[in-house]
Amino acid sequence: MSYRRFLGRGKGFWIQSVVFIVVVFLVIGAIFPIIYQSFIDRPLYEAGQHFTLQNYVRLFEEAGFWQVAFNSFAFAVATTVIALVIAVISSVVIVRTRVPLRGAMDACLLLPTYISPLVLAFSWVYIYGPAGYATIFVQSLIGTTPWNLYTLMGMAVTESVALVPIGYLYCSGAMHQLDSSLESAARTCGAGPWTVLRRVVLPMIRPPVLYAALLIFSVSLETLSIPLLYGGPVNIELFASFIYTKGLLDPHPDIGLLGAASVLVLCVMAVLVVIQYLALKNGKRFISVRGKAARRSTLNLGAIRWVGFAFVALYLLLGPILPMLGLVVRAFTQVLTPLIAPYKVLTLSNFQTVFAVQQYVDSIWYSIVIALIGGVVTTLLATLVVLITKRSRFVLAGPLEFVALAPQVVPGIILGLGFFWMFALVPGMRVLNGTLIGLMIAFGIRAFPMAFGAIAPIVMQIGTELDAAARTIGADWWLTFRRVLLRMLVPGLYASFVLLFVQMVKEFTPAIFLGSADNQVIGTTMLQMWLNGNTGPVAALSLVQILICVLFVVVAKKVLKVNANE
Repeated sequence: MSYRRFLGRGKGFWIQSVVFIVVVFLVIGAIFPIIYQSFIDRPLYEAGQHFTLQNYVRLFEEAGFWQVAFNSFAFAVATTVIALVIAVISSVVIVRTRVPLRGAMDACLLLPTYISPLVLAFSWVYIYGPAGYATIFVQSLIGTTPWNLYTLMGMAVTESVALVPIGYLYCSGAMHQLDSSLESAARTCGAGPWTVLRRVVLPMIRPPVLYAALLIFSVSLETLSIPLLYGGPVNIELFASFIYTKGLLDPHPDIGLLGAASVLVLCVMAVLVVIQYLALKNGKRFISVRGKAARRSTLNLGAIRWVGFAFVALYLLLGPILPMLGLVVRAFTQVLTPLIAPYKVLTLSNFQTVFAVQQYVDSIWYSIVIALIGGVVTTLLATLVVLITKRSRFVLAGPLEFVALAPQVVPGIILGLGFFWMFALVPGMRVLNGTLIGLMIAFGIRAFPMAFGAIAPIVMQIGTELDAAARTIGADWWLTFRRVLLRMLVPGLYASFVLLFVQMVKEFTPAIFLGSADNQVIGTTMLQMWLNGNTGPVAALSLVQILICVLFVVVAKKVLKVNANE
């Protein structure tokens, strides 16, 4: 079989080269303007620029960035500790002990994965905020409230609820794999249930705990929703809220200062990724499952298991369940307060407001369109990148994988700022600012590492002998991909698309800089409504967002099952 060649190269080489150029251009193009801006004395779009370090000097001497950095790290540390304690205890109780309602508790622990952190922040304010339902109720009983949501600790507790599923997924997966013979050996030496748990079980899950800790810490540093809603009223700024305030709310934004702050955040995120790699590099000493069959049984903790069960049940009630119930009730009432029975103030006016204002309706449709089209395009592009890096001899495969994973260290708000400058500076791309296409590009690059991580393991599970067999009959790289690998990857691509759809519907931070008055997504619309005091319609729109995600996942699972049966 012969193929046409251009300049002595086959079709596969040119496709690989185009993919490389597109990915590098979009990723580097969004990061480079930020770095460049931090080292020049005037905005990118002005002539006569000169190299300077004054932006960094002013950042720490005038802008109070030291306090921002301290707040951010204190918030991230507190969030990580709280989330991991809950995740580890929950995984031990649900996976390794016999307690009632294990399946229901497992599902409730993963509930925040369907909820945007912005929506979670709203729901906590409805219940635990200064005028929240639980706050007023407790005040009426004891005359005071033992909590304050608008503090660093209040912010950390709320953020930890959003991130507990990360730690739980990693820890519970490790718990399922542990060989119970290690626990039995400890018991033969006289160790009690608590000693077995402390000296055997917990040390063996250190790798997933460490990985989850670094991931939770990184996500905490880049989060915007909770710091903006809770910290704004009391002037507590974190990295993301500092960039948001200086770059969007300031009538005369200091572009150089903004660039310097963004670069420092990028450096911190990059260091965390390196630490994560080095910490998990030598994981052989934690291996507990070998080639022979492992015996698994429940962990006998005696009365301790009921203490753990009560802890998990209390967390689920106060963490995700009660605030979400408050969100639902607030969406259907005129006001949410223990002073008035909810059934006396029932209303549909919040939903009527959402669907009566064209801008709000448009934001719903725009989010769905971005998630559908952006999810498909990102999945296909990520598939090509995975195949190039894992199943080709392309000379730049290594650098391509590095660039494809680079967005995982770029916070969403910084990525949005980078694309804003990129679209403004690159000839012919100015028209993308404030458009759905521009938002799709930013959301797609933001989710690209997730797509790569979902597809790469599937590709690596397919034996290379299939590629070799195709090439023995004359197929080139592109034909092998279309006729052999693509058909085997379809279920994985479908799962990746579902994952990206949910993520993109919840996403909003890049749209803060890239969106326009006519092109808003659900997240930016809810944020603006909240800042304007429209808390009821915010609850209604939040339920719409959750419903979109849940319905899409349910329908996708049914379609996937039908395809599998066919």
